[in-house]
Amino acid sequence: MSHINVHNGAWVVVGDGRRALFLYNHGDADLLDLRVIEAVVEENPPTREQGSDAPGRAFSSMGKGGRSAVESTDWHELEKEHFAAAIADKINRAAESGAFKEVVVVAPPRVLGEIRQALSQKARGKLSGELDKDLTRHPLPEIEKALARRYAETN
Repeated sequence: MSHINVHNGAWVVVGDGRRALFLYNHGDADLLDLRVIEAVVEENPPTREQGSDAPGRAFSSMGKGGRSAVESTDWHELEKEHFAAAIADKINRAAESGAFKEVVVVAPPRVLGEIRQALSQKARGKLSGELDKDLTRHPLPEIEKALARRYAETN
């Protein structure tokens, strides 16, 4: 979606694989006034700190005792996927309860895709825009400017 129009009362969800901001627009599409509903930060240490064992070994049932290493699990990436699903779940529940009329999602491309995939049909119907950028560590005025620039480009 290239067009982003953040009306009054719309939610803006800014997330990455570990942080999420749930924002509410108290302004209008021309002059955004985003306010924090909730900020979520999840601990996600690197895989080397999460994994406990060395990768497993697979043994061949054919031939003479062939062995090969099993690829180790990337716990860090797996946790990012779980966090994106949790963001989508919160959006889904809010859409079901009628907490917003429309929602805009801002996230890096990979996380945005994971969130989009986990959205319910009702939440997808309320999705009014997407921005594939990582703005989780930016202050609210910079997030507002990024969305305003996207709005100005399309009008």
